[in-house]
Amino acid sequence: MTSALAGADIGATLTRLRQSTPLVHSITNYVAMNPAANVLLALGASPAMVHAAEEAAEFAALADALVINIGTLSAPWVDAMLSAAESAQQQQTPWVLDPVAIGATRFRRDACARLLEFSPTIIRGNASEIIALAGDALGGRGVDSTATSDDALTAAVALARRQQAVVAVTGEVDLVTDGQRCVRIAGGHALMPRVTALGCALSGVIAAFAACEEDPLLATACALTCYAEAGAQAGQTAPGPGSFAVAFIDALHQLSADALANRTPLEISTLP
Repeated sequence: MTSALAGADIGATLTRLRQSTPLVHSITNYVAMNPAANVLLALGASPAMVHAAEEAAEFAALADALVINIGTLSAPWVDAMLSAAESAQQQQTPWVLDPVAIGATRFRRDACARLLEFSPTIIRGNASEIIALAGDALGGRGVDSTATSDDALTAAVALARRQQAVVAVTGEVDLVTDGQRCVRIAGGHALMPRVTALGCALSGVIAAFAACEEDPLLATACALTCYAEAGAQAGQTAPGPGSFAVAFIDALHQLSADALANRTPLEISTLP
């Protein structure tokens, strides 16, 4: 059985996001802080880069959504992440886990195992990260993926069912599943992986959409579609990664509901 997510519905969700200006509490890595904040502002959300353990839980309770990215871990940051995740769970605030390079070290694996206890709404990573988080032996190379999204389908479905969460596997073609449904999103541009922290910033964008769309699978699909559309538009004029970074933020800011309405509907399939 299949259903469809129309471009007009994605555009309507983007409009709701811009009207509500969701406050996104971001505990992200040093490399990603500035790009992630700029991307959220361009989209129409309100970023807050709050990572002190002394205030993480309190701030998470105020936010409309939370994103936790483990890119540059330290023990104090893990404490803040755990406090914020627990607070989000208690407040029933949607939150996104980005398990950057989880396969690289035990420290990262242990931190993610503890974070999973607080039931992330959405988990976003590349194929190798999702496979590693699901417990497969294939872990990847640093933050880069050595597998495709379809390679991670079995792991993503198993992880989604185990965690009762949405799992997004991002790559040349993105894959999103909640363990019962699955949707693929194509688009973007080949320069996107060449710009530092665009992937990390995407997790914040997913969190922003989750703040204004109750179905986390649809929220994630909307976020990935908007990101892909902005990437495609930026790639039309940018000759290299430096100019692409600027063009991408402009394209995200200028992205319209009308432009999204012209996209081919996304097919959402029911899994066996």
